[in-house]
Amino acid sequence: MDPLRQLRYFIAVAEELHFGRAAERLRIAQPALSQRIRKLEAELGARLLDRDSRRVELTEAGQILLAESRDLLARWDRTTSLVGKAHRGEIDALRVGVPPELAGRVLAAILTAFESREVRVDLQELTTAEQVRLLADRQLDAGLLQHPVDVVGLEAGPAVDTPLGVMLPRDSPLAARASLTLADLAGHGLVIFPRAGAPGLYDATLRTCWEHGFRPTSVHHARNPEFVLGMVLSGRGVAFDQGMVAQKEPRVVWRPLPQGELSWRFGLAWPAAAPHPLVRDLAELIVNVIQGDGSSRSAPVQDMPQRPWNVVYGKP
Repeated sequence: MDPLRQLRYFIAVAEELHFGRAAERLRIAQPALSQRIRKLEAELGARLLDRDSRRVELTEAGQILLAESRDLLARWDRTTSLVGKAHRGEIDALRVGVPPELAGRVLAAILTAFESREVRVDLQELTTAEQVRLLADRQLDAGLLQHPVDVVGLEAGPAVDTPLGVMLPRDSPLAARASLTLADLAGHGLVIFPRAGAPGLYDATLRTCWEHGFRPTSVHHARNPEFVLGMVLSGRGVAFDQGMVAQKEPRVVWRPLPQGELSWRFGLAWPAAAPHPLVRDLAELIVNVIQGDGSSRSAPVQDMPQRPWNVVYGKP
């Protein structure tokens, strides 16, 4: 018998917890359904249901099989749907999560570059933590994650290291310098994204600061670029970024950090099982777009020197 059909029969019984209702739902005879469940138990070598004349309950093995069966069938249904649509030239929209920190011009370049693939890209602004959850639930086809990130069941494309600098008020004594080190920031507070959004990157950033002699006197959280600007202008602390936020406000400046001292890593990841057929193409395209954009291409030379991107191949 078809293993997937066996699992569908088992799911019906597990959800109804009543052989009569399950048989009616499946439109087969109750004795035949009972026989097929017993055959499945024999093949798996495990009792899946505790049943008597009054009740039906899942065993621990049955509970595990129910969860796994739902996931397996959902993936199979998605796979067959994608294969059919690919054969007919009707690939679904590619649902992709991107972090709030990604520059608007980069987003536009990704969308424009992917137009030639004849598939609609549905970009959603989400934190890394939100993306990981939605990828696990198959509500996203891919996510541009901030590393380090602990993921299970995902495949990863090449990652890109984005060198960072420091944003600070133009009237700060440090603004007179052409470049800064993390140690130069001692005695200042830090404005950074909330930890819940990307716990791995948050912890790695603070650890790097400590290791290089910058122990912030205070830590303030801001996700929106305008809020970051307001906190920096009000003297709450300095902020790390690639220089794009500083372009919006003449009262702040951006100063580079030494090469390799602090960077944030981005990389596309997607479900390892039954992925969207175009995610690998998107992963390569994103790396090319980000590298081509440059970290400081449109900034004044004295405020935002050019920095190279570093591409890293491997898992998140």
